[in-house]
Amino acid sequence: MNKAKYINFLFLLFLFSSCSLTKGLKEGQYLLYDVNIEGVKRSDRTELQNLVKQTPNTRIPLLNASIGVAIYRFGEWTFDSTKHINRQYKLKLERDTLLSIQDTANLSNKEGRRLVKITDNLTAIEKKLEYGNFFMRTGNPRVVYDSAQSEESARQMTFYLFNNGFFDSETDFKVEKTGKKARVTYFVTERSPYIIDSFYTRSDDRKIYDLLIKHDGKANIKPGNNYEQSAITRERQRVEDLMKENGYFTFTRSYIEYNVYKDTLNKSVQIEQLIRKPVYADDHQVYTLDSVYFSIDPPSNEFIDEGIKTRFRDINFELYDEKYSEKIIASRIFLNKGDLYSRNDVIETQRQLANLDLFRFVNIAFDTLGNVLRPKIYTQPNQKYQVTNQLGASITEQVPGPFFSHSLRNRNLFRGAEIFEFFFRAGLEGVVSFTGEGGVFRSRELNTSGSVIFPQFLVPFVSTLEKFGRYNPRTRTLIGYNYVNRPEYVRESVNGILSYNWNTRDLRQQYTFNALDANFIRSNLSGDFNEILEDLQNQGNNLINSFLPSYVSSISGQVIINFNQYGAFGRNRSSLLRLFMESGGTSLNFINREFVDERSLAYFQFLKFQADFRRYVPINRQQTFAYRLNLGLARPYGVSDGVLPYEKYFFAGGSTGIRAWQPRRLGPGSFTPDVLEDGSFDYRFEQPGEILFEGMFELRSKIYGYFDGAFFVDIGNSWTFAEDPTRPGANFEFNRFFNEIAVGTGLGLRMDFEFLVLRLDMGVKALDPARPQGERFILGNFFNRFLGERGQTVFNIGIGYPF
Repeated sequence: MNKAKYINFLFLLFLFSSCSLTKGLKEGQYLLYDVNIEGVKRSDRTELQNLVKQTPNTRIPLLNASIGVAIYRFGEWTFDSTKHINRQYKLKLERDTLLSIQDTANLSNKEGRRLVKITDNLTAIEKKLEYGNFFMRTGNPRVVYDSAQSEESARQMTFYLFNNGFFDSETDFKVEKTGKKARVTYFVTERSPYIIDSFYTRSDDRKIYDLLIKHDGKANIKPGNNYEQSAITRERQRVEDLMKENGYFTFTRSYIEYNVYKDTLNKSVQIEQLIRKPVYADDHQVYTLDSVYFSIDPPSNEFIDEGIKTRFRDINFELYDEKYSEKIIASRIFLNKGDLYSRNDVIETQRQLANLDLFRFVNIAFDTLGNVLRPKIYTQPNQKYQVTNQLGASITEQVPGPFFSHSLRNRNLFRGAEIFEFFFRAGLEGVVSFTGEGGVFRSRELNTSGSVIFPQFLVPFVSTLEKFGRYNPRTRTLIGYNYVNRPEYVRESVNGILSYNWNTRDLRQQYTFNALDANFIRSNLSGDFNEILEDLQNQGNNLINSFLPSYVSSISGQVIINFNQYGAFGRNRSSLLRLFMESGGTSLNFINREFVDERSLAYFQFLKFQADFRRYVPINRQQTFAYRLNLGLARPYGVSDGVLPYEKYFFAGGSTGIRAWQPRRLGPGSFTPDVLEDGSFDYRFEQPGEILFEGMFELRSKIYGYFDGAFFVDIGNSWTFAEDPTRPGANFEFNRFFNEIAVGTGLGLRMDFEFLVLRLDMGVKALDPARPQGERFILGNFFNRFLGERGQTVFNIGIGYPF
């Protein structure tokens, strides 16, 4: 065994030595080994680092080797450009032959398909010739020092400092060459930044001057701040937007001029904002709106003579067919006769008409007559039916499960911009048997639903079209059927939903109110599982009631607040907050308990709350920090007899939760599962809880190419409100819950293809609350043997980021 270890170690040394970054460099070439910036005190170091044109390859610590370069070299070794050039030449000849035939006669179907295939192949070959093969695109070429790039980096740093108020700054660099390695150090001399002493506006147009003074509290240029060129750019855009919102249709930022006067003695500047006059007029014109013209063009020339002209709310409609509701369309148009021109109203009109999902495009143009604008809205109907089929796989319990889904979308169902949606999905998922049978089983799942979406709030005796059109109001009615076949049970449910959805104009806040969510549920239990539930019931745990034939109804509300486009994962900090509240069986509060007891169905009353906060913080180009805090509470009461519907419980653990525990297996509290013969815990059983707390913290780093890495720490657990005699320590107590916080840590590898992210996370249990006090810290066991003790390490495979 020891000899094998030494052989593997020597093999790795040989492998990495063959990938030496300095190996094969020509005379006069140097590997860029390190880059530093010194002298940065007041300016943004990260921004200066981003201006460096050449950065060293990511290296393995203590070794002069890079995995990215090794992959790139392997790609170079296997890449034969001559073969691709020859194939490109042959394909071009064949393409030219087919094109010459096409010029004189029609191509046959076979020839047409061949031409399309040749075109696609030529595009792929051009990509390979430009970027190399897969390994070359995934890896990184070796970075050889280039003095011209260093000079350009120093110059860009000087420009950046100048544009941020360091007018007297200087930037230089020094290169140290040892052996075949070059170390570059940039020296920044900032000196004192210039402060804005005053900011004022000049304009010969009194109306514009008064408008700007009225809104000067929102100016981006503030006296007392450091001078920043970006602040002037933002202010120019703000002024243009302000003018466009107040009728100045032809005003552009080119009319805005800034003059900066420096005081080199006091290190301050005065900034003058000058609004210049138009060339062919004395003043900038203010425009008002005339009546709107709205046109739906026919989908083809067959309908060219079938135009229908109507008028509604000062809007002139010209429709190729009478299948559209002028009332609904008018509720999404915010351009009113007599109003001042507003660019935001134009954009909002375009957005809300597009949200109806009736039109392929929405274009808005204006006819000008003096100082009057006549809006003209041109559209074309979208296709009536849309069919989507998907075949794919999901991963649960580390087992891939195939699925098939089909959806049908029927637009303008009742000629009032309603949308009918039919959905069907069938698939398999990996599950662990609750009854103690070994291995992972396949769970068969099927769900189908039909829904109608109305582009307004359907509220009796109340008209909401005119008032809420800007908020994209929608009423959704749904009827669905769900079927789950697991080793322990077969569960079927029929559900009906009536929900209202809307969002703010900037899409920052999204709201959902479910006025009705009703479910009829029926379960068929296996004999073994039924015995387990009966045994739990005899011990005081009424979980069996969750599987009785039941009627579950609730009302709920949800708000999602998105700060700075969370989910785009760009270079800006962003956050997302989701709040959810649900009340189940509310109407039963007004019904006599005897009425409920006489029914053959089980009923439930409960309250549920969940708060989910996520934040994304870019550190630099290569690293980001993200975290998620998740809190949930679900409390049964009344006729529930202390039991929730099974779907309403919280579960801890899994690939999007505490990743060092298997899905739905952590907790609750300090409950200790049974111990198997090998000394490990029996994690076969799901552990439902009524209280959930999760905190996930992740440092994400670029490795090379498509590959990203992550280091994460997850904390959390689930609890019950009341004591559970079958699970000692499961209940929440303020004087001990902090000792029952589970901690997991680990590493992750992701392949980010932009359109798809594949994820592999290795979670390691660090603090296990299921163990006795004083023995819960077990991270050290991971280093005592490969992957730690049995069950300590969990691998999670998933698609997309965990949060």
